[in-house]
Order: sequence, then C-alpha cells, then structure tokens
Amino acid sequence: MQNFYEELSTRMREGSCWVLTVLEGEHIGEKQFVSSPVEKVEGCRVFCEYAGSVQKLVICGGGHVSLPIIRMGKMLGFQVTVLEDRPKFADHARAAGADSVICDEFEKGLSKVEGDFETYFVIVTRGHRYDEVCLETILKKKSAYVGMMGSKRRVAIVKDQLEEKGTKRSRLEEVHTPIGLRIGAETPEEIAVSILAEIIQIKNADAKRSGYSKELMEVLLGEKQEHLKKVLATIVSRKGSAPRSVGTKMLILEDGTLIDTIGGGCAESDIIAKALLMMREGKIKFQICTVDMTREAAEDEGMVCGGKIEVMLELV
Repeated sequence: MQNFYEELSTRMREGSCWVLTVLEGEHIGEKQFVSSPVEKVEGCRVFCEYAGSVQKLVICGGGHVSLPIIRMGKMLGFQVTVLEDRPKFADHARAAGADSVICDEFEKGLSKVEGDFETYFVIVTRGHRYDEVCLETILKKKSAYVGMMGSKRRVAIVKDQLEEKGTKRSRLEEVHTPIGLRIGAETPEEIAVSILAEIIQIKNADAKRSGYSKELMEVLLGEKQEHLKKVLATIVSRKGSAPRSVGTKMLILEDGTLIDTIGGGCAESDIIAKALLMMREGKIKFQICTVDMTREAAEDEGMVCGGKIEVMLELV
C-alpha cells in the first residue's frame, strides 16, 4: 500500500488521475489507477475518485487586503504563494503564513509560477499598471480561477488595454471582476471572506475534487507518524443531507489523532470507534460502514443532519 501512495503522490504532482477501489467481491479493497471514471468492474461495485494536484492560491500583491486572504487561504488548505515587489510587504506576507513569497517584479515572479487547473489566481495589487502586467501574464497560463480587485473604471481600463494588445475579449470576460461575492464587504477581512467564498463556490461546483490533503498525504507516505497504525476513512456514497460530500477523507491514527474530518458529530465518532477497533484487533483490513442520519435515527442519536453515508475504512 505504501508503494501505491508513493505513485499517487507522483501522479498528483504531475497533474491528476482517477483512483479505482473495488468495494465487493474477490478483489475487495484492491486499487488501480484508471484514465477515466469507472462505475463497475466485471459486475463488481467500485468507487472511482478524482485525485488532483495540490490546490494552490497565488496572490499578486502583498498589501493590507492580501494578508487576511493569506491567512484564510491557509485555513482552507490551499498552498499559498504571494508575489510582491516591495521587500517590506513581502516580509508581511511571510509573517502572515504564506508558503512561498516571491519578491520580484510581478512579470518575473509570475514566470516562476506554472499554473494548472488547481491554481486560483487573485490579483490585489496597488495599481492598474501592475494589474495589467499580472493579468496579461496569468491569462496565458492554465487556471481554475482568475479574480482581480478594482473599481469598475480601473477594471475597464485594464481590460481595454489588454484587448488592444491582443488578448481575446472572451478570455478577459472570464476574469472575476469585481472580485468576490457581493456581500457588501468593506474591511480587508470582509473582502477576503468574499474572495475566498467565491473561490470555494467555483471549486465546489466541480464534482471532481480530491480528498487527499497535504497533511493527510504526508502521513500516508510515512513522512510523519510513520510508527503508528492508521485507518483511512472515505465517504463513498451519500443520500440526503449528509454534511460532507463523496470523496471526503479522514485519517485515524491508533493514538487517537485525527487528520481532516468527514463531518464531525456522532456519525464521525462511530467511524472512529470502528477504525480504532480495526487497528487494535487486526482482523479486518477493509470494510464498508453505513451511517444512518435519517430523521428517526438522527433524533435518537442527537444528530442534526439527515441522510445516509457509506464510509470505506482501509487499514493502511
């Protein structure tokens, strides 16, 4: 299994892939990389999930709006890169917790950022001439999202200038401007909330999402907590109003440490108990557990959600 996660890590760094797990029959628990979604294999039920590269948040500008975006981006699990040409403001971005800070001219700094369909670009520079340089460079890259802060007049000037330089108008209209959801944001923190809310909306509109967070992968690869047994829990089906989506993962370590969550509450506690029993007894290496959160069962257990989830438990 260790070799599988090493291969998965390599494929995720290179882009994305689909992972198939057999849920029943003679080959239950076996995994395979496939090129596209698969629903059944020789009549057996399988779970097929998309595993993308690490989701990246690239922020152009290190001013007062950038700092809460950095902090919130880290809270949401993004790998955060900041581009800023002023050393003092670059230091502020580092202090705010950015994973990487490139202190250079914006065009030069962006040349060091590849971009892919898991990269979210946020342009919050101090002036439209910097906006123009950033936007022109970013629109030549692959991206999941491009948003630019600025007044309608400032945004219109930048778009018109780029169109005159050859950027297609259709591509310019894909840019989220004014940036963020319309929530009446005024303070830097409120603006950051609106921007991250819009990014979450875009991200979660795509059913293809990876449940493998950076911290979870580090433990699966043995880079951390190598000596501890662990069980990986994955939601493989959902009916009704369960709190988390299919593909959501949680790693349970034998000392009780949890990495990520599948929704919290009584449902999660039940899964944790089963996982700890698997590690303690060592008899079962793979199982599918059903958690019933429909109205009657939920009321008995004090749950606030309805619906049912099936959770795949794998002894790693």
